[in-house]
Amino acid sequence: MLTSFLSDYVRYVLKGGTKFYSWMASLAVLMVGMMYVFYLQNTEGLIVTGMTSQISDGLYLANLVFLVGVAAGAVTIVFPAYVYHHEGMHKVAVLGEMLAISAVIMVMVFVFAHMGRPDRLWHMIPPRGIYSFSSMLGWDVMVLNGYLILNAICGFYYLWCKYTGNPINNKWFIPLVYVAIGWALSIHTVTAFLMANNPARPMWFHSMMPIRFITTAFAAGPALIILIFLVIRKNTKFWVDDSAIKLLTTIVHFCLGIAIFLTLSEVVVELYARTEHANGLYYLMFGLHGLTGLVPWFWSSLVLMVVSFVMFFMPSFRNDFVKLQIPCVMAFVGIWIEKGMGLIVPGYIPTPIGEVTEYHPSFVEWMLVLGIWAFGFFILTILLKGAIGILLGEIKYGGAKAVATK
Repeated sequence: MLTSFLSDYVRYVLKGGTKFYSWMASLAVLMVGMMYVFYLQNTEGLIVTGMTSQISDGLYLANLVFLVGVAAGAVTIVFPAYVYHHEGMHKVAVLGEMLAISAVIMVMVFVFAHMGRPDRLWHMIPPRGIYSFSSMLGWDVMVLNGYLILNAICGFYYLWCKYTGNPINNKWFIPLVYVAIGWALSIHTVTAFLMANNPARPMWFHSMMPIRFITTAFAAGPALIILIFLVIRKNTKFWVDDSAIKLLTTIVHFCLGIAIFLTLSEVVVELYARTEHANGLYYLMFGLHGLTGLVPWFWSSLVLMVVSFVMFFMPSFRNDFVKLQIPCVMAFVGIWIEKGMGLIVPGYIPTPIGEVTEYHPSFVEWMLVLGIWAFGFFILTILLKGAIGILLGEIKYGGAKAVATK
């Protein structure tokens, strides 16, 4: 029966129209580019990136941190679906789990890309890895793997029951879902600790970091989910209820507002009585010693977040699902910038000994980042398309296989 499930799933996913094949081909092209620049990076070394001895983390770690939040953001579907029994959310809860799986896989690939020696990845695998328990990144990898396993079990077990027509065994399924909900908070909390436990980096060294991470995760993640749901409604026969999209919009709005408040609070606290410890934030906002490379990134991020927050107040944007895409994209991009160029990089400027140097991502980094995102969306498309086929009843055990949607 498992073989039948896999073959039916694959057969359904492989069928599609011109739009589907064009989308997958575009992603494949970016993935080929990713493999080429990854080959360059591993043959010539990290010298092909914009990272230096002073700034050892760049776009790779920035995307890693951001995508952990996207993965954690999937809980904004699962929590109301299973804890508050929201009917609209329950219908699409498994789609949120598919997003979480894809996001965690992307995070793992970014860990791989970030390592100068990928062949030493085993050092983070417990119990023999020398960094598995002593390094916060090792702990981060462990909780991410746990979250990946939990979502894979919950998501595919649910799809399996739908495929076979068997009832769900709630005696163990519901408790496992609750564990996954709690685990979602842990993955971004540990990622925040990965940065906050660095006393030599004053911009990161504060206890507010975990809550900032959680609020931005619960804004960026649902914003992306809303966009995906709108694409699904337009291009497939599966209907996502308006109630689910409206609830996610409310979650994005509130969490985005809290994230903006925390950001501005940090600005006031750090710059009101400016000390040397605030130089990283000052450089980010206004530049330092004539260097202003990150200033446009900070202000563009802040403008995107604030303007999208205001737009969510407007019924013309909140209730019109075509216009709703605008603030969702703005919030998503604004938080992506805030987590990367607005947080990771300025943490290294200036260095603990006062050196001020700037970071400019190279073509290799941009190409690798685009390729990994393409790889993630490639996997997400496969997972979502198969899941939708099962939810629609077009993939079922012993039944006729309908031609897949676009």
